[in-house]
Amino acid sequence: MSRLVPAVTRALDILELFLTDRDALSAPEIVAALQLPRTTVHELISTLVTRRYLEPAGNGRYRLGVRTHQLGSRYADQIDLISEGEHAAQRTSGLCEETVHVATLEDTSVIYIAKADSTHTVRMVSAAGRRLPAHCTAVGKMLLASLPHERLRQLYPEGRTLTAMTPNSVTDPAALFVELAETQHRGVAIEECQSNPDVSCIAAPVLDRTGNVVAAMSISVPSIRWSGQRRAELQELVIAGAAELSERLGFRGTVS
Repeated sequence: MSRLVPAVTRALDILELFLTDRDALSAPEIVAALQLPRTTVHELISTLVTRRYLEPAGNGRYRLGVRTHQLGSRYADQIDLISEGEHAAQRTSGLCEETVHVATLEDTSVIYIAKADSTHTVRMVSAAGRRLPAHCTAVGKMLLASLPHERLRQLYPEGRTLTAMTPNSVTDPAALFVELAETQHRGVAIEECQSNPDVSCIAAPVLDRTGNVVAAMSISVPSIRWSGQRRAELQELVIAGAAELSERLGFRGTVS
């Protein structure tokens, strides 16, 4: 591995202090946070200000400069949700050895945009590009749970009978709304044999840099490998995988 350049590392350490909720920092605060000599910190700040990565915020404090915004915008422009989703699905599948999907919402349907196959002989058969009723899937329930209630009422008007994919599918909008409220409270969606009679799934939300839910990641498991303990294990993995994908999309923060 090539040797790291100390001055560059320290400059980046200063910039990364702003990844917290601090909008502005003073030189003494940076010295205390990074345990660097005052002279070094002042030289680094001066360089970052000159290059417009920092700018004075008044009262001896500094905030991020316009150059960081330009770089962030450039990064956001080149992000490909499908490509990033494929990488995230592969990484998560490698940890659990189960089938992992990433999907987006289009009205009342989900579209699977990325998939990583299970390594087990008995596994879920599916494909990227497939479209399914959102109310029958874990990814769909996760995405629907992020919508305003008014929008849900438009998509699922009272008295409408929803399509059933299995005997376990929810067909009543009122029952669906109860499930979505539970999903929102839990932070993950759980679907047991509602889209496939032999498969259960658990899903977590994927957020973009603005904090909006733009996709969901799920782990699908044949019923023969589904249990309370396995569900708890997969819940941790899908939350971590979705959070990693969210970070790649520019989200910083904690999913509530």
